[in-house]
Amino acid sequence: MCRLLETIRMENRQVENLVAHQFRMDQSCLHFFGQPSGINLQDLVDESIQNPNQSNLNNGIFKMRVVYSQQLEEVTFMPYTLPEIQSLKLVIDDEIDCAHKFADRQKLEQLMLKKEACDDIVIIKNGLFTDTSYANLAFFDGIHWFTPDQPLLKGTRRSLLLLQKKILPTQIRLAHLRFFTKARLFNAMIRWEDRLDVSIDKIWV
Repeated sequence: MCRLLETIRMENRQVENLVAHQFRMDQSCLHFFGQPSGINLQDLVDESIQNPNQSNLNNGIFKMRVVYSQQLEEVTFMPYTLPEIQSLKLVIDDEIDCAHKFADRQKLEQLMLKKEACDDIVIIKNGLFTDTSYANLAFFDGIHWFTPDQPLLKGTRRSLLLLQKKILPTQIRLAHLRFFTKARLFNAMIRWEDRLDVSIDKIWV
C-alpha cells in the first residue's frame, strides 16, 4: 500500500500554508489513486483545536503529521524544536525518487548512514544538488539565494518562496559551490526566517 504524508507547522493553534498542503495531498491522490483525497485538512485542524484533549496545542510549535492513502490513516501532533545543523555530507544517488511525500523514509534512512560525522546529508542526483534528507536547500552568493531547480520534493515552503521571489531556481553542481558562501535549509516546519544556515566550508564531499 502507498502511504503518503503531510507535515504541517502549527504554532499557537495557527497552521501555515494549509492551501498548499491540501493541493499537494489532492495531487498525490490523483496520481496514485485516480481521485482527490476526500480529506479536508481544514476540518482536521478544526477538530483538533476543538478537542478538549488537545489543550496542549494552545502554546508552542507542533508538527501536525497526517498519514493517508486512499483514506485518512493517522493524525498526530508532536512538539517541535528547530534542529541544529552545522555540517552536511554530499551523498550520490541517481535512482532515488521522492517526487511525492511518502510516509516510508527507508531509502532516505539508508542514505543517512553515509553522513559520517556530519549532521545531515545533501543528495546529489545525476550530478545536481537536490535536497537534504528532510529539507529543501538554497545557496547564497552574497547577493541572491539560489535553489536547485530539480529538488527531490517540491516542498510547500519552497513553492511559496519561489512565488515571493526570495529564491531563484537554477542547476547547482559541485563545481558551483565555490561561488556561494552558505546554504540554508527550509521546509514546512523550518521557516525561511529561522535562518538555518550552513557555511559552505562545512559541506563535505
